[in-house]
Amino acid sequence: MTTPLISGPLLLVVMDGIGIGPSDGGNAVTLAHTPTLNRLAVEALRTRLVAHGRAVGLPSDDDMGNSEVGHNALGAGRVFDQGATLVERAVESGDLFRAAAWQEVLTGKTVHFIGLLSDGNVHSHERHLHAMLRSAASAGKKRLRVHILLDGRDVRDGSALEYVERLEGVLAEVAAQGVDASIASGGGRMFVTMDRYESDWRIVERGWRAHVLADGEHYASASAAILSARAASPGISDQLLPPFVVGEGSPIVDGDSVVLFNFRGDRAMQLSSAFEAGAEFVGFERVRVPKTIFAGLMQYDGDRGVPCRFLVTPPVIDGTLTETLIAAGVRQWACSETQKFGHVTYFWNGNRADPIDPALDVWCEIKSDLGAFDERPWMKSAEITDATLEALRLGEYRLLRINLPNGDMVGHTGALDPTIIAVEAVDLALGRLMAGLQELGGTLICTADHGNADEMWKRNKRGEFLRDHAGSPIPCTSHSLAPVPLYLWPPPAGVTLRTGGLANVAATVVELLGVMPGPDWAPSLLIHAPEEAP
Repeated sequence: MTTPLISGPLLLVVMDGIGIGPSDGGNAVTLAHTPTLNRLAVEALRTRLVAHGRAVGLPSDDDMGNSEVGHNALGAGRVFDQGATLVERAVESGDLFRAAAWQEVLTGKTVHFIGLLSDGNVHSHERHLHAMLRSAASAGKKRLRVHILLDGRDVRDGSALEYVERLEGVLAEVAAQGVDASIASGGGRMFVTMDRYESDWRIVERGWRAHVLADGEHYASASAAILSARAASPGISDQLLPPFVVGEGSPIVDGDSVVLFNFRGDRAMQLSSAFEAGAEFVGFERVRVPKTIFAGLMQYDGDRGVPCRFLVTPPVIDGTLTETLIAAGVRQWACSETQKFGHVTYFWNGNRADPIDPALDVWCEIKSDLGAFDERPWMKSAEITDATLEALRLGEYRLLRINLPNGDMVGHTGALDPTIIAVEAVDLALGRLMAGLQELGGTLICTADHGNADEMWKRNKRGEFLRDHAGSPIPCTSHSLAPVPLYLWPPPAGVTLRTGGLANVAATVVELLGVMPGPDWAPSLLIHAPEEAP
């Protein structure tokens, strides 16, 4: 233990998806009315943090950050190679294809691949799928099926047909080797299959019916299904495309193999459970559960062993901020609504699904609404704030950590006006929290895990807005490469802040609380003024 720099509780707020971008018509953060953030800019110590690329364990600095790797870095105090990096390395080296799990996959009658068809490198990368298809064909598999989830969220919305065209090129390539290879089913990721934190099992059920049962609207091709959906609902986002089945359908049956080729865990867990769970499964009525060789590209939950078979070993993240504080007897509290609850618990704690010590790390989940985020952009910010103020006033917790999801979840819709409201809801919540902290003599660290709301319109390489045929700016639904702010309020005496990355936050927290950091953590952001000579 060392001497604490603060006396009251420390509240760490993650403003999800609120980065530092140009102050122009495409930045919902600067367009919003934010008296609290304006106040912090004057009263708090402030700096900016890198929240993308190699600074959070991704392959290159062209890779945008995301909530998974951001919260891993915040909670771990150091940078680990993440799924994108580990899978890329395993594909390039060939280790993935020499793994025992891959050899098991190849014993299936038909090998089915399910996942996000994208190069966003947040949940998946099309390059990994293409490599697995080619490897399976080279190994002699004669029947391959792909069940595609369209993105429009981590990549440009409206680009689904481009990814389908590239995939069909690879399928034609392996078909020339005598392989029966085709797309079997699909849908938009936010409407089909990729739910998370059991927010809405109906999403996974739609995918199950299309992928496993081949039950749904049938089309001659994936492209025909996408074009039909767009004709029926002009302007529909790729991420919301309805489920579809191609041709007569290719149901998944006993003796087949299934590879879930997403590497990120949160939106892969529920489908994995649907394949692997027995009679105890209650998510939805599966109708038929085929006996398959099921493998995830990675293991999505090491604590629960889901899935039991995986192709690339995930990082082992230990010595986290939470563990370090538990060892020092520091009681902590974590809260968000369902959409980001796992980020401030599971990912924060090094991919652990359950509290490390329930007596010293207490979790509070606020159930999310099931409607469209741009229709209720305030989300559950008020309820999270209510719960946090109540926890603060109990006086039992030294560190409280929360996630306000609005900037990210509403930002992903590409709707500028609702995202402005989302940022204003976060600002209002911060104002209430600061009032509570002031009353209790507490301290605030306010930061973000990556950018999103700061870049609502797409730009070219010169920074100019891209426009459609009518001259309107093209919405941006993905994360940005922007740095994120960090505010420390009220400023402790005798310190300033350096710039850094998300991994530097953990050491900053323990220094404020008077606890020694982990031996290999990134250094604290605090700079101490030199003592004056007597």
